[in-house]
Amino acid sequence: MITKKNVEKYITSNTYTPKVLKELYKAFKLRKKDEKQKLRKILSELISEGKIYKDSRGKYKPIKENLVIGTLEFTRNGTLAFAWTESGEEIAIPAEKVGTALHKDKVLIEIVGKWYDLPEGRVVRVLERGLKKIVGTFQPRGRFAFIIPDDPKIQYDFYVPVEYFNNAKPGVKVVAEIVKYPTTTRNPVARVVEVLGYSDDPATDFPTVIVKHDLPVEFPEKVLKEASKIPEKVTQRDLKGRKDFRDEIIVTIDGPDAKDFDDAVNVKKLKNGNYLLGVHIADVSYYVKEGSELDKEAFKRGTSVYLVDRVIPMLPFRLSHGVCSLVQGEDRLVMSLVMEIDKNGKVVDFEVTPGVIKSYRRLVYDDVNALFSNDKDAIRKIGDLKEQLELMRELKNILRNARKKRGAILDIEGGEVKIILDEKGHAIDIIPRKRGEAEVIIEEFMIKANETIAEIFDHFDLPFVYRVHEQPDPDTILQLKNYLSALGIDLKLPKKIQPKILQNLLEKTAGHPLRSSIERLLVRSMKRAVYSPTNIGHFGLASYAYTHFTSPIRRYPDLIVHRLIRKFLETKGNITKKQIKELNKKLTKIAVHSSKRERTADEAEWDYTALKKIDYISRHIGSVFEVVVTSVTKFGLFVEIIDKSISGLIHISTMDDYYKYDEEKSILIGTKKGKIYKIGDIFKAKVVNADKTRMQIDFEIYNEND
Repeated sequence: MITKKNVEKYITSNTYTPKVLKELYKAFKLRKKDEKQKLRKILSELISEGKIYKDSRGKYKPIKENLVIGTLEFTRNGTLAFAWTESGEEIAIPAEKVGTALHKDKVLIEIVGKWYDLPEGRVVRVLERGLKKIVGTFQPRGRFAFIIPDDPKIQYDFYVPVEYFNNAKPGVKVVAEIVKYPTTTRNPVARVVEVLGYSDDPATDFPTVIVKHDLPVEFPEKVLKEASKIPEKVTQRDLKGRKDFRDEIIVTIDGPDAKDFDDAVNVKKLKNGNYLLGVHIADVSYYVKEGSELDKEAFKRGTSVYLVDRVIPMLPFRLSHGVCSLVQGEDRLVMSLVMEIDKNGKVVDFEVTPGVIKSYRRLVYDDVNALFSNDKDAIRKIGDLKEQLELMRELKNILRNARKKRGAILDIEGGEVKIILDEKGHAIDIIPRKRGEAEVIIEEFMIKANETIAEIFDHFDLPFVYRVHEQPDPDTILQLKNYLSALGIDLKLPKKIQPKILQNLLEKTAGHPLRSSIERLLVRSMKRAVYSPTNIGHFGLASYAYTHFTSPIRRYPDLIVHRLIRKFLETKGNITKKQIKELNKKLTKIAVHSSKRERTADEAEWDYTALKKIDYISRHIGSVFEVVVTSVTKFGLFVEIIDKSISGLIHISTMDDYYKYDEEKSILIGTKKGKIYKIGDIFKAKVVNADKTRMQIDFEIYNEND
């Protein structure tokens, strides 16, 4: 009988000579259709696990010791690419060693040395093309044209012969299908399949981001069909084995535009002076079964994508806005975590159980914040919940102070803005998004719930998906120190960086005009938080163990965590060594894939926001704004409109003197007038250009005497 083990053993043996599929059928003496199908499935699995690969002639070959399979991601300037393997290993590949591979291609890589602390590789072969379509600007050149891709990570312009124009006009934004991939001597060839319109039309923003990041929008028919079979209401049968919380005053607190509610909370004060915090999370895992079409699609998407004016959900709306959403006044199934917390913010007892709730009230952040300010309208609307909300605020302060004591980074606002759009999708205003106490209450409760769940699994040493955050690299922290030095802020750095030092920095720079830039640089100086089956803690939160448990409607790892909790409760933690091994293998794949999907979603959200910011500023050409210098380079000043978080460049050629760049001090010095420009300078600047294609905004220094 053919098995995965004997196929792998055969292909990786020293006596094996590379074979195509038909030759493998013959080698294993396979005649029946189902046997051949099984072999194809095994080969596909071995390829995805990085054990073997199929070369350009269709022959199956073993992966040797110095060869790995990874997916490419180019940097924006194109000088370097990184590849990620299935196991999460990162490999650096200089541009000259990439060959004809493109951004997102699956490639075979030979390890040839070291690049700083990463292995350095060379692309041996492209195994699978990642890009099938591109979005870019159509530029005719006589009887042919080129498409200049919007994505700077794509290193080629695409040749378009006249028969592939599809009525595209000069300068329009188009979606094109890749017909031929690049060779060492020729550019890739593309065919226009859709004309989006001119880039200043906001209707082009959404398809631009969708194609660029290859985001799945519509759900496949089989997924929708499966979703349609799920009841819209909770039935009596669903309540078996669940704890009933329906008589409790449990509320959701979200933004005014929220449609899917996956967390609800309640707090009580106990006779011993401790607090009882209930965090009730939508029990999505009850409806989305492992291996189902819904599950496969949720894994593929990895996360919901939240754009300025719309959401691309991980699950169909029937679930995310329906039976899984903890809407007011409806019975809903939940996974409940009830924690007893002492006055020092420590969990002294807890219970995790499947439950059922009926949300008492759907609260909005603004109303709760207004209530805390004794606003009359808020008192009239939600005054009956004042006692419970004050108790939540009390517990929030305890939890926050406990996190501060242990050294967590608390005060990053992230320079978030709210973009107001008109009915056509044009950005008509950009306003800073501020967090009030209500937002912090939910944040603290969710952090405590995530930590508690992670600590349970860590304590019992069970397979799990953690949310981990490594210590920052000393080099990036040094860049932060140099940046702060240019601002006149001294940051003392010990050999081992603790998050407490960075929190002190945030407190020290509160109210600084460059606060949002400092925050962004601080975030960039830290490594990215990712998912992992191995617990190494969370640096930024100063958490010993952390996970994502609280948003299973919109994040796949949370759904997996819920499944693991259910498995843990059903088996009481008794899992065989074989099950542990299989589970760890599966969780590694889920963690790596989910981290990639999260990154893609983030980049799509950033790009969409950037397009709307450029749309806003393009209708203010000639307008004057107060800006702050965020960076100084030899070619000019990067500045930001403070309240709108809109960044752009003042090119050195537009300035009123010949300026020399002092790299050590990070300043520009005028050779005739002696004028100095440095980080943190605030002055007025005029908007002179906004280009959506290049994603660039240009300013000039405004002189009132001109």
